Amino acid sequence: MRQCLTAPDGGYYTTNRDGRDQFGKRGDFVTSPEISQVFGELLGLWLTAEWHIQGRKKYGVEIIEVGPGRGTLMDDILRSISNFKPLASSVENIYLVEASPSLRAAQKELLCGDSPFEEVPIGHRSISKYAGLPITWCEDIRFVPSKPEKTPFIFAHEFFDALPIHAFQSVPASKTSPHTLTTPTDQISLNAPSPEASKPQWRELLVLPVAPSSLITTTSQSKEPKADFQLSLAKASNPSSLLLPAQSQRYKALLPTSGAVIEISPESRSYAAEFARRIGGSTTANPSRSSALPPAPHKSEPSGAALIVDYGPSSTVPTSSLRGIRSHQLVSPFTSPGEVDLSADVDFTALAEAALGASEKVEVHGPVEQADFLGQMGIHDRANQLIRALDKKGGAGSGADVSRSSGVEERKTIIRGAVERLISRLPGRGMGTLYKVLAIVPERGGRKPVGFGGDF
Repeated sequence: MRQCLTAPDGGYYTTNRDGRDQFGKRGDFVTSPEISQVFGELLGLWLTAEWHIQGRKKYGVEIIEVGPGRGTLMDDILRSISNFKPLASSVENIYLVEASPSLRAAQKELLCGDSPFEEVPIGHRSISKYAGLPITWCEDIRFVPSKPEKTPFIFAHEFFDALPIHAFQSVPASKTSPHTLTTPTDQISLNAPSPEASKPQWRELLVLPVAPSSLITTTSQSKEPKADFQLSLAKASNPSSLLLPAQSQRYKALLPTSGAVIEISPESRSYAAEFARRIGGSTTANPSRSSALPPAPHKSEPSGAALIVDYGPSSTVPTSSLRGIRSHQLVSPFTSPGEVDLSADVDFTALAEAALGASEKVEVHGPVEQADFLGQMGIHDRANQLIRALDKKGGAGSGADVSRSSGVEERKTIIRGAVERLISRLPGRGMGTLYKVLAIVPERGGRKPVGFGGDF
């Protein structure tokens, strides 16, 4: 997945193919911020509520977004919080974690306009059109400075679904013990029969090239391109299958079920743990950080928050969810590498486990369905404000959702339709139940955040 999506040469997000945009109606998929400005505005409101609950800090606030797409979400968040002057004045830095040069350019143009784009030791920097705030681009969150006196608010919208996964399948106990253990570089001979052979085992599902003979067809009339790769069950245990499923009792409980398939994303767990450490601090070294970087510093007072919005099951382990997306249609993930978007369901419970295990001074709330979160945040009230503004101004200039439309009633219809799409619970027609929201906040006795059943 990483190679197909972010390889410097030929990656889906890192290669500009004839100026083709991955986002929007003309691209491969549409995200919530592209559907309505209200989505990003409500996330900005959530940030404002958390900042207020945590004591209205006057300085040291940082905003971090991982996987910022075209910059639309950050643009809406910054525009939203600019209406709260004390909060806006407390923001010192904005960090965007982005590996794609072409997307960095799009983000810079939207957020900074003609401001210079300079190279700095940790990435690139420019000046935002909002209050002249500095925006720094980094290729990895490990390069974003982490200081205990700062208050980071972190956003991850449709980020975790694109992180690489490992897939494993449970196989029944073998009657004969294998004589070798396969590693990435060699096969190790076993001097004694393995006691694990008498028990069910996890075997990794590996991506392998399709045999050339299976690509030759003479009668098929299908217009679908033949897959270049396929999943193949490993013949023996490997380090990944021995170590990764042992991280959680949830995986262990599924092992006796022969044929059960689970998906695990170590990188997702690392990111969730990093979010938690930045918010709550840590007294132990951070194993996910590069050895070239200092460990996360101890934080005496937890502060900040992280909001994760993505799709996946609320509590169960994802299984067989790897998919390809092209021109708004599901396609094989093993066809046209680098030209197809790849994603897999997010394991929200694994993210929560990683966050809580990384810092004792954080709480995790959710996941809740996007429809419930946006409803509690006041999506209908905000939509009605936009509609009243249209009536008052006679349809002139009322936001990003309607900038290319004409006619007051048509613009009202667009606003209502966008809101309905974001919160609809109808299968195949909306995002209300498909998308989930999870929050990581400082430990405070279980008080629920706004949008998760709490009040402001």
